Amino acid sequence: MPGATTRTPTGLSSVTRDGVGQSPTRPDGTQKVTGEFAYSSDMWMEDMLWGKTLRSPHPHARITSIDTSEALALPGVYAVLTHEDVPGAKRYGLEYQDQPVLAFDKVRYQGEAVAVVAADHPETARRAMERISVEYEVLEPVSDSRRAIFDGDCPRVHEDGDLPVHEEHNQHQLPNLVRYQPVRTGAFTEGASVEELRSQADAVVTTEYEVGMQDQAFLGPESGMAVPAEDGGVDLYIATQWLHVDQSQIAPALGIPEDKVRLTLAGVGGAFGAREDLSMQIHACMLALRTGKPVKIVYDREESFFGHVHRHPAKMRFEHGASADGTLLYAALEIILDGGAYASATPAVVGVASSLGVGPYEVPNVTLDAYGAYTTNPPCGAMRGFGAVQACFGYESQMDKLAAELGMHPVDLRVKNAMSQGSRIITGQEVDMPLPMADMLRQAKEMPLPTAREELPDPQDLRTLPGGVANTSHGEGVVRGVGYGVGLKNLCYSEGFDDYSTARVRMEAIGGEPVVMVHTAAAEVGQGLVTVKGQIARSELGVERVTIHPSDTQVGSAGSSSASRQSYMTGGAVKMACEAVRERVFELVREQGFVTAEHPDALLSLNGGKVVSQTHGVLVSLADLLGDGATVIDETREFHHRPTQMLDPTHGQGDSHTQFGMCVHRAVVDVDVELGLVKVVALDAVQDVGKVLHPQQLAGQIQGGATQGLGLALMEQIQVSDSVIRNPSFTDYLIPTILDTPPMRIDVLEHPDPHSPYGLRGAGEPGTLSSTPAVVAAVRDATGKELTHAPVRPEDIVGIDM
Repeated sequence: MPGATTRTPTGLSSVTRDGVGQSPTRPDGTQKVTGEFAYSSDMWMEDMLWGKTLRSPHPHARITSIDTSEALALPGVYAVLTHEDVPGAKRYGLEYQDQPVLAFDKVRYQGEAVAVVAADHPETARRAMERISVEYEVLEPVSDSRRAIFDGDCPRVHEDGDLPVHEEHNQHQLPNLVRYQPVRTGAFTEGASVEELRSQADAVVTTEYEVGMQDQAFLGPESGMAVPAEDGGVDLYIATQWLHVDQSQIAPALGIPEDKVRLTLAGVGGAFGAREDLSMQIHACMLALRTGKPVKIVYDREESFFGHVHRHPAKMRFEHGASADGTLLYAALEIILDGGAYASATPAVVGVASSLGVGPYEVPNVTLDAYGAYTTNPPCGAMRGFGAVQACFGYESQMDKLAAELGMHPVDLRVKNAMSQGSRIITGQEVDMPLPMADMLRQAKEMPLPTAREELPDPQDLRTLPGGVANTSHGEGVVRGVGYGVGLKNLCYSEGFDDYSTARVRMEAIGGEPVVMVHTAAAEVGQGLVTVKGQIARSELGVERVTIHPSDTQVGSAGSSSASRQSYMTGGAVKMACEAVRERVFELVREQGFVTAEHPDALLSLNGGKVVSQTHGVLVSLADLLGDGATVIDETREFHHRPTQMLDPTHGQGDSHTQFGMCVHRAVVDVDVELGLVKVVALDAVQDVGKVLHPQQLAGQIQGGATQGLGLALMEQIQVSDSVIRNPSFTDYLIPTILDTPPMRIDVLEHPDPHSPYGLRGAGEPGTLSSTPAVVAAVRDATGKELTHAPVRPEDIVGIDM
């Protein structure tokens, strides 16, 4: 993308074309930009049926009756299913099995699935859905997350006995609580009060912040096709992020063994966390097994807003105290995350928000309380940044406010308190990998600034003004601002989860050429993993021709395409499997006498389709060694990252994370302070990625993450009132377009992580953290407004109560 710069990757000596460190063309790239790529919504089979879902209009109501007779009487309708037709487990869920397959006692959010229909035409299915009669007893919504937790008189979203036991997350038996996680360090572990530490500080800043509910806003809606199989099982072709965790939830609901639920990844039109949870998977399979026909379900855009989880809204109270020279002395924080009606990933999101609550800063004394709440708002779960985004907006806003209080430059305050390798985050975990935060901040500060408005060739050009060609501003009242943001993100899974990925690599000779096949269950969701797997195989095995097997459940789990983990985890698995194949090749070389006892110390490598000895040069071609179809080498390996720990429930201590990533952003904005309009002029970044695998894709990941952060800063929020979504469309839910996205200079650093394959760090999420506070800080700089809510709204800038 324009403006991206990267350092030249180092560390591999292979000269294999399109290997690690190069930018080969994505195998799916041409099809996607020409519109020829087959997404999950494009699937079609002879004699297939269409599925539709009936959803609750109420956010909180008791179901008193369901009548499907009129729907079943409609010609072309093959099945109408309710909770009574669920053949197996009635509930499912990522961490807690608390979500009904189809609502059976009451509905807990607007849009909850109540019944599903299969018909021979989508319009017939829609008409049948409208004929289902459901009687509701409307209940009081639970829309305020703070009240949900702390008000003993608040209605319960889940009745006693409805939920699995998880006492370790709710020791205080608070109502509607998913998880409570405290963190205590320093003097706070010895009984010190906030008042005591406050009295020792020269500067204290206290602010309440809010982060709105953001949607992942992927362009490909939820969709898939279930096909009944002769063995009584089902084959599901689905756009998802984690095939095996889908399988483990679908099979119990269908009442059949997991090996009879076979999943294959269909074309995914974006994910960003929302496809970790099930949407239509069980429904499609139920309909297919009931009718004996393939069933396809595709959500429309409005239904998609109700059919997947969103980013947790947050209410936060942050207090920081510092000495006169800017040294941070203490932090006292409260973070409340609204998980909505069902748990989804809320327990893990709370864990991340609590452990990274003060960010990448040395703070000796911390008291933090993080809560995840059940409400009757839309369910919230995984989204790019996963709890760290909300905390980052709070602590970075605090750094700016504290710098202003002390009369310091915001970068200087951050540098003074910056973590580095050997520092410990507030959970006591050591950062045992390079963390050049101070240098990254200085580098961001020294980047060239964009041309001043008055120096542009035409300062009145509408395309350069807030509001753009809408002709709303002509430059009067336009003020420029500059802001900074730093984000610290955990990468890979945390808190004791046995995170692993499986890869199968097969090598054989076909047509006089060595060919390698790579098979994993990893989901390609647009991030370019399909390219990276091929690059690793080429680099490790010295071949040009690599094919990528479709991702499915016929190989072991690869984990989720989330947490910036796939290059690390599946990349590590592919690397291990390739190393096993390579060792088998070397065994063949020895068995066939190319390395003799006379030269036992020959150092072997694979390059250019040949076996090469460091002492004797080329020994044999792989094609000759393997023979056409005569010898096949097939190896499967699991790659696990180092073990992590659950945070202890009292003081929040523990080595809970695998790896850390960091990005620094500098934003430049022009603000029309009279109209409340903002134009982001530049959004430049410095990010340490450990090792660049694919420079072009890396730039796209950082810039894409930054654009989502920009959206959260200025425009993206699902408007929820009394638990009802008010803007379920891309007409009213705004996302940045190319006209809103500024030039982005990306300076990439490579300080290898000694614990990871190739020294890499996941790169997809850190830029989403730092871009939001950087943009909001720049708007504060231009306007002088406090701006404690993300996204910043025009009325926040002009001071109008809405």
